[in-house]
Amino acid sequence: MRISGGKARGIELKVPKGDRVRPATDGLRQAVFSSLAAAISGARFLDLFAGSGAYGLEAFSRGATGGLFVERDARAAACIRQNIEAVARSVGAIGAADLSVTQADALQIAAAPPGPVPDLVFIDPPYEIIPEVAPMLFERLTSLFAGRPSAIVVFELPGELDLAPAGWSLVKRLGKGARQPTAAFFRPKS
Repeated sequence: MRISGGKARGIELKVPKGDRVRPATDGLRQAVFSSLAAAISGARFLDLFAGSGAYGLEAFSRGATGGLFVERDARAAACIRQNIEAVARSVGAIGAADLSVTQADALQIAAAPPGPVPDLVFIDPPYEIIPEVAPMLFERLTSLFAGRPSAIVVFELPGELDLAPAGWSLVKRLGKGARQPTAAFFRPKS
């Protein structure tokens, strides 16, 4: 798996061995970032259930100013730290990159992440827990984004699953087919 665009294009990302994470496919990430386009430049992000950090690092490579990766698994968090170093070096921001990793439960961080309020949130949980965690995540993000209708949440989920969180509008859905990864874009209702 590699960064697909921006200054760090082609940088290979480390992924923990085994089945601890399910990295976002290169094709889906490319489609997500093509859709986000201008919203990335200068943005801050929150990458929940970060895994390898692919979504946040792709955003950083394409012009985001920084962000926070939240990952509970220690091995995955260690891979994210290595990936941050490689991507930051590639974009010439080593030591100055405003990227950090918190080893914690995404549900605990979603309502009040440390640092500035993000502009973008990437959520890529294990598919089997989505029905349980999605309502709680959106409830917490509603508080975080009060008065910020320009905020964007990108939620990766399998094609056969639909989300309709209260207080949020589905703006776009990328991907097709049951049992295939898709990305749903949400904005807070104003």
